[in-house]
Amino acid sequence: MTECSFFSRKAYADPFNDVTLDVVVATPGGQEVRVPAFWAGGQTWRMRYTWPEPGIHRYRTECSDAGNAEIHGVEGHIEIRPYEGDNPLLRRGPIRAAPDSRHLQHADGTPFLWLADTWWMGLCRRLRWPDEFQALAADRTAKGFNVVQIVAGLYPDMPAFDERGKNEAGFPWRSGYARINPAYFDWADQRLGHLVDCGLVPCIVGAWGYHLAWMGPERLKQHWRYLIGRYAAWPVVWCVAGEADMPYYLSGRRNADRALQGVEWTHIAKYIRGIDPYGRLLTIHPCGGRSARQTVTDASVLHFDMLQTGHSDRKSLPATIDTVRKAVSAQPAMPVVNGEVCYEGILGSCGAEVQRLMAWSCLLSGTAGHTYGANGIWQVNRAERPFGNSPTGRCWGNTPWDEAMDLPGSAQVALAKRLLADHPWYQFEPHPAWASYDQPPCGEPNSVEAYLVPYAAGIPARVRIIYLPTAAPAAVHQLEPGLQYRAQYYDPLTGGRHDAGAAAADAAGNWPVPRPPDPTHDWVLVLEAAATRNKP
Repeated sequence: MTECSFFSRKAYADPFNDVTLDVVVATPGGQEVRVPAFWAGGQTWRMRYTWPEPGIHRYRTECSDAGNAEIHGVEGHIEIRPYEGDNPLLRRGPIRAAPDSRHLQHADGTPFLWLADTWWMGLCRRLRWPDEFQALAADRTAKGFNVVQIVAGLYPDMPAFDERGKNEAGFPWRSGYARINPAYFDWADQRLGHLVDCGLVPCIVGAWGYHLAWMGPERLKQHWRYLIGRYAAWPVVWCVAGEADMPYYLSGRRNADRALQGVEWTHIAKYIRGIDPYGRLLTIHPCGGRSARQTVTDASVLHFDMLQTGHSDRKSLPATIDTVRKAVSAQPAMPVVNGEVCYEGILGSCGAEVQRLMAWSCLLSGTAGHTYGANGIWQVNRAERPFGNSPTGRCWGNTPWDEAMDLPGSAQVALAKRLLADHPWYQFEPHPAWASYDQPPCGEPNSVEAYLVPYAAGIPARVRIIYLPTAAPAAVHQLEPGLQYRAQYYDPLTGGRHDAGAAAADAAGNWPVPRPPDPTHDWVLVLEAAATRNKP
């Protein structure tokens, strides 16, 4: 990414609202790219640019004040050279949907298995820069996370201009939404840039959905144009809004707000796609129990489907799996990620065993990745100053962020990504009929017990990954005749591996699963066909 600055000696009383500046770039290959510039404060505008094609890129500015020759009609050029570093985001390129519309990949075609952490309020000053922010990023990078979901200043769980939402330069907008505050985003640049430097993709959430009723769609389009100007040249992912059609917690016109938000956020998503010169991956974050598809009025504005499926511990499992399966089977196909489910520690619940259950069951049911969250991190609790209550009066929990960072679920969810990465997971398909417990579920059809069953996915005649939520006696089914598998138990708590012998099918293609090493917790069974074992 490179940055060009444009200065005006002509003074504007309200530069943010009075002037719009675009930079039109001609690539060596003959394309014309219109890049929104952003107001940097004072009488300065900046353009950030990147392109995968080396060579000389020539530009010309186009300003809404065509009479200002200092910033209108300015010509210049940028020389782009191939990247030679080892940052995977810069070497392989930003994330996009794969051609199969089921998975994600880098621009160069390298498969990308989404594993995100949730830092909704991570740009506020309560997560101090640089030491605390960098410590959290280092922890997540070491564990194997590759995405951070983070809100661009217009936060959830608080009213507008709440002190808890400030960073070192104040709020992202001036009082009354008169204009953007560039200094706020100067500080955000440092944090988001550090994520990129760590190889973490910033999934930037433009605003929480209910801010639309306060700001109106035109102000939010300005907000999004600003975000695109500052960050689209980085390897980011866009999330149009969080809980996009959820009214403000204390709204007296909830039905009207919900209807307005669903329509207007769809319009804003179309606007984003229309002005983003790089076509960055885009989704929207839904309310609980829903998908992004169900949140917008036109699903074609989305590149991938994001879900939110509840925070009720194991009771969230039936709705989670039903929502995942419906989203995965929906047409037209698009990659699916569960973007919020059962934050670890929320309301004193959703421990590490629930994190494993949700991650493995979703991943083996066809999702393109998974998002983890820890209560204490998303709202940035501090030991000396917890976040406190949401506007409804409810407190989600006071665990400090630095304690929440070490909750075991984050490392254990990352172990799922580590195992899948050993195999061609991007070719996997769900196969729920591949395994079952000897005793059928004893609960009602929609009960938690009915969903505590084996979850399986893989490639026939090559590899099978089977998650066993309990250590009850089980069997593998539909083994191919004449094909021998080697079986291995993978410990989802530690990543340890234990040989389970040969999977020899009976005449019906069934194989009784041997007892796991420790019957007190869940396990993952890995079957690899002998002819393909150890192949990449």
